Formats: sequence, structure tokens, C-alpha cells
Amino acid sequence: MPEKLKIRVVPNAPKSRCVGEYGDGVKVKIAAPAMDGKANAELVKYLAKALGVSRACVRIVSGETSRDKLVEISGAEGAKDVLLSHSKE
Repeated sequence: MPEKLKIRVVPNAPKSRCVGEYGDGVKVKIAAPAMDGKANAELVKYLAKALGVSRACVRIVSGETSRDKLVEISGAEGAKDVLLSHSKE
């Protein structure tokens, strides 16, 4: 069953990475500008790599043009915990 995760995106970061909790979701800095869908594409790429799933398993459900997004992830149990563990590295 797919897991839904709230994500706050901060574009134009030097490196894509999870920086910690943000409300009941996570905050992710993305190394791409927020134009022409580049930040969304980089977010999907980053999440897929961090969670060990294919890009097809990561889908932005809502918030395409917002910093606050709802992302559906298939095939990764405990996605929030995995991302938060990456923020401590």
C-alpha cells in the first residue's frame, strides 16, 4: 500500500538533502530551481534514491506549484523515518 508523506521543499540549495522534520512531514532542500518543473523532478529523483525505489514509485499527489507537497511513495516502508535518518548524516 502506498505511503503518503508531506514534504516542504526548499529549492536552489547547494545539495539535495533532507534537513529534518517540518510539522508532521519532512523538509527537503533541493539542488534545482523552482521553475519549469525542475525542482519537482529533482525531488522525485532524490526521494527515489534515498528510499531505494524507482522514480516510478514516487508521485507528487498535490502541490505541484507549491513548496508544500503531498507525495505518494510505493514500495518503501517507513519513508519518513528513512528520510529523517538521512538528515542526521
